[in-house]
Amino acid sequence: MTSQNLHERHRRVLPRWVTTYYEQPLQPVSATGRTVTDSEGHHYLDFFAGILTNSLGYGIEEFRRALDRQLDTGIAHTSTLYLIDAQVRLAERLAEQSGIPDAAVFFANSGTEANDTALLAATCRTGSNHVIALTDSYHGRSLTSTAVSGLPGWRPSPYSPFHVTFASNGRTSADGAEQPPEDPVADLEARLADQAPPAALIVEPVQGLGGFHTPPTALLQQYARIAAQRGAVLVCDEVQTAWGRTGRAWWGHQLHRLEPDVITFAKGIANGLPLGGVIGRRDILDSIPGKSISTFGGSPLACTAALATLDHILDHDLQRNAEKAGQGLLTELRRLDAAHPHLADPRGQGLMLAVDVIDPHAGRPAPEAARAHVEACRAHGLLIGLGGRHGNTLRISPPLTVTEEEITQATRILDTAARHSAPTSAPA
Repeated sequence: MTSQNLHERHRRVLPRWVTTYYEQPLQPVSATGRTVTDSEGHHYLDFFAGILTNSLGYGIEEFRRALDRQLDTGIAHTSTLYLIDAQVRLAERLAEQSGIPDAAVFFANSGTEANDTALLAATCRTGSNHVIALTDSYHGRSLTSTAVSGLPGWRPSPYSPFHVTFASNGRTSADGAEQPPEDPVADLEARLADQAPPAALIVEPVQGLGGFHTPPTALLQQYARIAAQRGAVLVCDEVQTAWGRTGRAWWGHQLHRLEPDVITFAKGIANGLPLGGVIGRRDILDSIPGKSISTFGGSPLACTAALATLDHILDHDLQRNAEKAGQGLLTELRRLDAAHPHLADPRGQGLMLAVDVIDPHAGRPAPEAARAHVEACRAHGLLIGLGGRHGNTLRISPPLTVTEEEITQATRILDTAARHSAPTSAPA
């Protein structure tokens, strides 16, 4: 079965909004380390890690052995109606790592579910459906999580269970302007005047789909102060930033010296197996009345995968590798920025790095050129991601195990791709 045939079948049976990368989509069939092989035998360095999910890369022996041991018991799934040893051990570890006093942990299957649960708890706790969120944010694909996502194009429904007040992320304005307000804190306070008290302030320490922008620390601290004064729950969406990916911190919120009431997580915790969840103050999570379960959340297999992933990250000091490798890669992105006029604003934390593609004469975003850059990278053996407010951001996030040699190889490909994908109005 060729990728072309599979793509035709994909389009026939999946919704059209389930998009794929590349004019001729890629079908990975095997992988090892940081290298993926497609159905046609081509090899690629994976510098997007399944959207920041394959934290360890591929074919990690210790990880496989842990999964094999669990599968050998014959139990991959039971449900939260029963006691699950791996689930309790993982919850104990996460509660301790979170630093949240008297923390409780609830497991789900994705970042969307995790954020839904956090917002459910916040509304139950406060009796309010008013949420503060940031411009250019992304928190998931459900009705509730899209409602609090500030990224244009990612809120498909005009309906919302929340009243949402958007605050500037320090780069854009809540009214859609491409510049922040002169005083974002005063702007937020004015927007909150005469409104019901907010249930929650939800923030990404580094905005993921929004283009790996890091909101200013002082701004987030001021927003947190405003939220606390009004009795709101501070929710830190760590779906993309946790587990040392930012290099300088285990949790992304530590970059900003925030003290969240609730942390949400998913993606990289289980190296590709579906697992998400919420860590929060017990009084907040226990404010949800009645009973609840999660059929698949926190399964024996997924929790075993998470424990093995966290062990590997800590045993191999991958947070330090993320910081060191990320600094080297960011240096290379700055060099490419200086060499290619259509590349702009290299940035990021640890192994969450990005650079924008623009028309250098008009200074405008160039999303078509960004897509061409991603295509050219693939043609030369490198997989990277797209994102940003205008779809013109190249997102680069390899597994935490990436090596210096692989960064050197990826940089050469990025340079080659930049020379072949400049906007037509730009000098090649």
